[in-house]
Amino acid sequence: MINAKLLQLVVDASNDGIVVAEQEGDDNILIYVNKAFEHLTGYNTDDILYQDCRFLQMGDRDQPGLDVIRQAVTTGEPVRQTIRNYRKDGTLFWNELSITPVFNEADQLTYFIGIQKDVTEQVLALQKVEELEAEVAALRAQLVQSNRA
Repeated sequence: MINAKLLQLVVDASNDGIVVAEQEGDDNILIYVNKAFEHLTGYNTDDILYQDCRFLQMGDRDQPGLDVIRQAVTTGEPVRQTIRNYRKDGTLFWNELSITPVFNEADQLTYFIGIQKDVTEQVLALQKVEELEAEVAALRAQLVQSNRA
């Protein structure tokens, strides 16, 4: 069986941000963050422990992915969504967030495990491809129109 010290080393060695949040009413209070989370967000553990992780959206709460996350958290279901988050310095990063609920022996929801991946490069590349595809479609439409004239 794995001991607590080894488990701590493994989690801290991860390249992905890992958090543990405890459910308290409508809030999910961070009780643990690993080193990769600190690196990804720019926040030190002392800056953010015992806060709800919503602070990462810095007011940017009108995101479709957040509605999906809220619903899954409410129903105690696992979820994976890509959302906009913000580092301590205010810079945007796209976060692929995977949340898994943890239940106690009485089958009561007690914690959520969150794994965060910075997917900013992939999202920006996809946005660029979509822009280029739209430009190509517009040029094709112009070509068709000019051939009809």
